[in-house]
Amino acid sequence: MLLDVSRARAAEVTAARLLQRWQQDRFVRPSTADPRQLVRTQQRLWERLPSTFAGVELSPVTPLGTSSAVAPINQDQVVSTTRGTEVASDPTNELAIEAAVRRRAGQDRVDLAACQRVVRAQRFDGPGLVAHFQLFVLVSSARDAGSGRTEAAMLIDHLRYWRDVLGPKAELAFTTFTTSAVRERIDDTVRPALGFDLIEDTERTSSATYYSGTALGIGCDGNGLGDGGFTSWTADLLGDRKERCLTSCVSTERLTQIGPLI
Repeated sequence: MLLDVSRARAAEVTAARLLQRWQQDRFVRPSTADPRQLVRTQQRLWERLPSTFAGVELSPVTPLGTSSAVAPINQDQVVSTTRGTEVASDPTNELAIEAAVRRRAGQDRVDLAACQRVVRAQRFDGPGLVAHFQLFVLVSSARDAGSGRTEAAMLIDHLRYWRDVLGPKAELAFTTFTTSAVRERIDDTVRPALGFDLIEDTERTSSATYYSGTALGIGCDGNGLGDGGFTSWTADLLGDRKERCLTSCVSTERLTQIGPLI
């Protein structure tokens, strides 16, 4: 029935109406980013990616409910389709599903990366904030080894990568929302292994219910680029409370805007 409705509505579209929608619809307006610069940013991100991370080329659509079932996202913020799918809105959700599939297949630790343009249905306030944008994301998943050791190993790999990409002007921070062994490992394992300053942001309150215990902030020379943190996503997907999952991401368009720094 929904397909019939879509077909009937499409049949009534005129060339003039199509041109009007192209100019006015925030979901379809082209990005203002220079694609040549954007490709160079993507190339750097992929070239710097450690070989332990597998690249994944994600579909532009994902099963309906991906964002609301995997992460606590209101479905109203997602563009749903009539074919049991939704337009991709967060590649970390999708990579968490793929990581769970690979973990179930027997892989000890899964490290994945993807670069995807996503669409968000909610309205963003502020200049330059649009309905669609591109994210470069990392997702790691493994079984808990106890005492925060698994989390520490993941943090080291993610943070080293972002420092390598962003250079000495990188601003990498963490926030612990709940007391856990991970906080101890940050001091006695993660920080010594990194060899650069990892800032503790004690004032952050955003995403306290989105991330599980510890969140990351990723910036460069005063510019916020993205964030990340531990989630329960692969644990929920696999029905195993011992599963650990770390995500981190940056906006490639924001990163491109500070291109001279990288």
